[in-house]
Amino acid sequence: MNRSKNTSFADRLSAAADAKKAQLERAARARSAAESPIAVEQQMAREAVRVARDARIAEKRATKLATQAREAAVQVAEATAREAALKAEQEALDAEFAEQTAREAAVEAERQAARDARYAARKARKRKGR
Repeated sequence: MNRSKNTSFADRLSAAADAKKAQLERAARARSAAESPIAVEQQMAREAVRVARDARIAEKRATKLATQAREAAVQVAEATAREAALKAEQEALDAEFAEQTAREAAVEAERQAARDARYAARKARKRKGR
């Protein structure tokens, strides 16, 4: 820092010009290095790697989506089968209930007929006995 205080204006101007010149040289070297055949080849290699990586990622996504679609289809099929089985079971239970109700109604009708027959026989005996 002390050195900058002891320098003259001309020294500072030349130092600034030298710094600007060095910066331009570095930029020119970087530009020529970027345009060199080796750099172009490396850039193409990086691009090929990027394209391959993107392709692998896309393939993984497609595989994952296909797997998810298959799993969803299996789940839907299982749900449909469970629903059909439950519906069939419910229909069987309903049919069994209807059959049992019909049997109970028939038994009750027989009891009613027997009770009516006893009642009619009792009435007939009373009338006969008069």
